[in-house]
Amino acid sequence: MDGFGGLLVRNRNYRYTWMGQIVSEVGDHFNNIAVLSLAVEETHNGFAVAGLMLSRAIPAVLAGPLAGVMLDRFDRRRIMIASDLIRGVIALGFIYAIGHHQVWLLYVLSALLMLASPFFTSGRSAILPSIATKDELHTANSLTQTTGWLTLTVGAYFGGTTVAKFGYELAFLFNSLSFFISAYCIFQLRQPSGHFRAQQFRAQDTFLNETKVARPWHEYREGLSYMAKTPLILGIALIAVGWASGGGAAQVLFTLFSELVFKRGPQGLGQLWGTAGIGLLVGGFIGNLLGKRIGFEAYKKTVFFCYLLHGGAYVAFSQMGDWGWALFFMGVSRGAVAVSSLLNWSNLMRHVDDRFRGRVFSTIETMNWSTMMLSMLAAGLASQHHSVRMIGAVSGLLSSSTAIFWGWANWTGKLPEPAVSEDDVAVEIHGDPTG
Repeated sequence: MDGFGGLLVRNRNYRYTWMGQIVSEVGDHFNNIAVLSLAVEETHNGFAVAGLMLSRAIPAVLAGPLAGVMLDRFDRRRIMIASDLIRGVIALGFIYAIGHHQVWLLYVLSALLMLASPFFTSGRSAILPSIATKDELHTANSLTQTTGWLTLTVGAYFGGTTVAKFGYELAFLFNSLSFFISAYCIFQLRQPSGHFRAQQFRAQDTFLNETKVARPWHEYREGLSYMAKTPLILGIALIAVGWASGGGAAQVLFTLFSELVFKRGPQGLGQLWGTAGIGLLVGGFIGNLLGKRIGFEAYKKTVFFCYLLHGGAYVAFSQMGDWGWALFFMGVSRGAVAVSSLLNWSNLMRHVDDRFRGRVFSTIETMNWSTMMLSMLAAGLASQHHSVRMIGAVSGLLSSSTAIFWGWANWTGKLPEPAVSEDDVAVEIHGDPTG
């Protein structure tokens, strides 16, 4: 905790980013609980949940490549602010959907929210190494991810309680307000250069001869080529896909387990998401400690075992008849995910070249959403013909299968540690002008 507190005290840029993250993500979880519960209440159909998840996944997949190119070409701070403002307006539309009982509006508004989302989420990952020094980067990444899991816990518990006691309108209103607060916080970020553009666009002499000519597809392919030539980055991207093969189904199953299997309603859904958040939070603290103490080889082995534990615990969750034990195994599963996620993301931020950060992070997000989309669709269709418990067991096995690929790549020497570029070190040193 001393490392987290010290970072917040001395790094003004990160402090504002962190404050905006808290409010924005709590609002997101209020929205998630409200939308999913409302959909089940209106339709009493598990496929409606899958449909909502798909309505969020498809726009994220489509917007990801463009978001990556824009984040590497233009001012990342301004793009993030624009994303927040647009989403703040869109979030108000859910209140209209409630009053008119228009379920189709839930799909449309969810899609619009996620269409704007990658411009912010990938932007935050790309901008973090620019506002934290080299020595601060692991702590900053740990606090960012741990905070995300804390807001999941708080947002899920309070979101479920708020919906159950006060209705859906208050949850959607808070979600809208949270985006505007986040935009204000990002507006407060400062750099000596006066902007947050990627390294190659900061000087007159750049590595691109056509810096003023936008060629989105060409630039995106450059990012893909960079990833393909860097085994560790490609490996992390591929295990994210492996996890998403079962993780997408898990997103749908959360609601189905709460509403249809355990009959717990919106409050139970909040408890389930909240317990998942607690597991992620505990895993985040463990991952932060491990990241400071273990070397690169130990990191790769840790990731392998975490994926095995995650899948096994999720299978156990899916078969529990007691609500308390189901919550326990969910917490264990998410804790294992948190450790591997934190260690992977810290290594990405340490090794990805600044001029490719937007494209790398958006590509991984796009790959993740694409796989989750197929997994959600499969889970939704399967829920019409098979038991929720059986689908849960299969999704857990699929998520842990990524350990096989990672373990093979590691033990055959295909995951060497890449070098940290000199440009990245320079950016990190000058990350925060105000202290």
